[in-house]
Amino acid sequence: MPPDPRTQPSPGARGASPSSATRAALLVELRTEELPPKALERLGAAFADGLAKALRARGLIEADARVERFATPRRLAARIDAVATKANDRLVETKGPSVKIGLDATGEPTQALLKWAQKLGAPLDALERASDGKQEVFRYRSVAAGESLAHAISPVLAEAIAALPIPKTMQYQLADGRTNVSFVRPAHGLVVLHGAQVLEASVLGLAAGRVTRGHRFQSAGDIEIDDALRYEERLATAGRVVASFEARRARIEAMLRERAARHDASLGDETQVATLLDEVTALVEWPAVYVGEFERAFLQVPQECLILTMRTNQKYFPLFDRSGRLLPKFLIVSNMEVDDARSIVSGNERVVRPRLADARFFFDMDRRTPLAQRVAGLGNVVYHAKLGTQAERTARVRRIARAVASMLDAGVASTPRVDMAPALPVDVAPALRVDVASTPRVDVAPLRVDVELADRAALLAKADLLTGMVGEFPELQGIMGGYYARHDGEDEAVAQAIVEQYSPRFAGDALPATPTGTVLALADKIETLAGMFGIGQQPTGDKDPFALRRHALGVLRMLVEKSLAAPLDALVAAAFDAFGDEVARADALLIDFLFERLSGYLREQGWSAHEIAAVVDPRPMRLDTVPARLAAVRSFSGLPEAESLAAANKRIVNILRKSHEAAGGPVNRALLVEAAERALAECVDALAPQAEERARSGDWFGAMSVMAGAREAVDRFFDEVMVMADDAQLRANRLALLAALRTLMNRVADISKLG
Repeated sequence: MPPDPRTQPSPGARGASPSSATRAALLVELRTEELPPKALERLGAAFADGLAKALRARGLIEADARVERFATPRRLAARIDAVATKANDRLVETKGPSVKIGLDATGEPTQALLKWAQKLGAPLDALERASDGKQEVFRYRSVAAGESLAHAISPVLAEAIAALPIPKTMQYQLADGRTNVSFVRPAHGLVVLHGAQVLEASVLGLAAGRVTRGHRFQSAGDIEIDDALRYEERLATAGRVVASFEARRARIEAMLRERAARHDASLGDETQVATLLDEVTALVEWPAVYVGEFERAFLQVPQECLILTMRTNQKYFPLFDRSGRLLPKFLIVSNMEVDDARSIVSGNERVVRPRLADARFFFDMDRRTPLAQRVAGLGNVVYHAKLGTQAERTARVRRIARAVASMLDAGVASTPRVDMAPALPVDVAPALRVDVASTPRVDVAPLRVDVELADRAALLAKADLLTGMVGEFPELQGIMGGYYARHDGEDEAVAQAIVEQYSPRFAGDALPATPTGTVLALADKIETLAGMFGIGQQPTGDKDPFALRRHALGVLRMLVEKSLAAPLDALVAAAFDAFGDEVARADALLIDFLFERLSGYLREQGWSAHEIAAVVDPRPMRLDTVPARLAAVRSFSGLPEAESLAAANKRIVNILRKSHEAAGGPVNRALLVEAAERALAECVDALAPQAEERARSGDWFGAMSVMAGAREAVDRFFDEVMVMADDAQLRANRLALLAALRTLMNRVADISKLG
C-alpha cells in the first residue's frame, strides 16, 4: 500500500532527504496570551483562511484543499492538507512593444525592443510575434520556477497575520529588550510542521519548532507534536486542550443539555443560549459543567433581572422549569475538570449571590418612586445633542402616538397578509377572466386603540431610564417599566405597551402583541427615524450607528404583518410634524429609505425581484396592501394575456417618456379618427370603473384580471395606429389615451416590470 502523502517529510525541511514525497499536511500554531473572547472564533477562521489564501496564491495547494481551523483562548492554529514542497513551474507570457515600435524601417531592432529584451534577459531569437487583438506585438514566453514551501513559509505567515481582523492591537517588547512587536496579544510560541518535519520559519520574533504547551493548570508541560496529523490528539491527551472551536462548543452544549435534563429543566431562549455558548467556548480549553444553586428568596425579583446578571456578568446558564419559570439553579462552564468540584461550585455560588442581592435591592428601591413621578427628571437626561432631552423626546412620541392611534382607529385594513398567491383556475376563458373570484380575503377590523391609553403609555415609556435597575442593566429598558407600571396600578394596556415599545428588538423578534403596544412601538421608531434623518444622520454604507435600518424594519413589519391601515406618508408626516422646526423636513428621503428596506424585507419573504419591483416601485403608501398585491401579481403573471400586456405597458412607458410632451388630461373623442383607437378608448372607459371598484374593495387580482379584457384592443391599437402622428392635436390625444391606459394597467402594480 503506498504511503499517505500527507504524512511524508518534505525536501527543504530539516532532516528531509531529496527523495522525500512532495506533499504533506501543514500545521501552523501561534501560541499567545489570552485572546479576546468575542473575537476568538473570527480570528481563528481568518488565520486559517489567510494561510490557505497565501499558499494558494503561490501554487502550493489546490483550490479545494481541506483547511482545518483551531482556536482556543491561548492559540490560533490551522492544518492544511496536501501542501506541496515546491509549486509547479509555470509558463510566463510577457507582452512587449508593438512590431511597429520594435522594428525600424529596415526591419532592424529598435532601442525600445533591445532594452525590453535585455530587461527580461531574453535572446532576440526567442521573441515571438503575435496579435493582441488590435495590432501585432512582440511576446516572450518563459518558464518561471515554482516557489518552494521552505522559502515561502515565513512570508505566508506574515501575510496571514497582517490580514487578521484584530479589534485592537497591543505593543510589547521581545526578550532581546530592544525589538517591539504589535499583535492582538503577546505571542509566545510558534509551531510549523510539514508532515513530521519542522520548517524553518519565523514571525513576530518567534522561531518555529514542534513544541507547544497545553492547559494552563492541567497540562503535562511542554508537548512535542511529532506529526501535523496528530496535533489535536496530542493536545487533548497530553495538554488537556480541545483545540477545535467547533468541537469544544459542541462538547459544552452536549454537557449543558445533559445536566439540564438531569434536573428536568431547560436552558431557556435558544438565541441567548447560542450567544452565550460562543462566548464561554472562547473562555475555556478543557470544559467541564457543574450545577450551582441560589436562595429561592431571590425569585421574588423579576426573573429577567436574575437571568441577565447570571448570563451577562457571570457567564452562567440559568435553568428553567417546563413552564419557562426560572429555577434557583444555574450551570457553570469551568475550565477545570476535577473529581471533587465542591470548591468550584461553592466559589461560583459566593460570586453570584452579591449580584442577585444587588438586583433585589434595586427592585425594592425603584418601586418606592412611581414612574409618573420620575417623568419630570427626564428633562435632565440628554437624548441627543441636536435632538434635546428625553423629556422633549417623550413629548414628541406622545404627539406621534396620538396621531397614529387616530389613524389606526379610523382606518380599515381591507386586505390581510397573504403568504402565497391563490391558484388560478385553468379553465377560465379569456373573456370571462374579469369575473374570476379574486384573491381570498378576510375582513380585518380596524385596530381599536384608546388614544388616551396610548398617550399615557408614551408619557411613562422612558421613565424607567431613571431607575436603579435600568441604570445597572440598560438591556432591561421597557421590561422594568412594565413591572413598575403594574406596581403603580397603571392600566394593564399601559404597562404592556411600555414593555412592547422596543419590539421588535432584532430581526425575527416578535412584534408587539397589543394595540397600545403597537402604537407606542410605531411612534417610538418613526420618531427616531425622523429625528436622525432630520439632522442628516441617515445610514451610509455599512455604517448605521443609531440602528436606523433595524428601526425601519420594525416599522415595516408592523405595518405589513399586522395589516395596519396607516398610510406610510401620513405616518412620516406625523413624525416630522412632531419636531416642528427643530429639524429639517426629510419626508421624501425617509420614505425612499423605508421603501428600499421594504424591498429587502420582501426578498427575504421569497418574492421575486420582478414581483417586488412591480408592486413597490409605484410607492403604495398603504403597506398593509402589499402582500395581497404581490399575490395578485403572481397570479396575474400566470394569465396567457400577461406577457402581451406587460410588453404593451413597457411600450407605452417608453413612448410617453420619449415624447417630451405632456400626456395627461381627458381624451378628446372627436379626435379619435381611427377605428382601433376608438375601440381602445371604449375598452378603457368600460374597464376602468370595474378595476377601480375591485381595487377599492381590496380585490387586487380582480382589478388586475380586468385588464385581460383589453388585450385585443391594445394589440389592435399598436398594429393600426401611429401614435406619434405629424398632426400635433392627434399626437397629443393619442398620448393622452395611452396615459389613461397606463393608469388602468398599473392600478395595482406596474406590470411593465414583469417582463
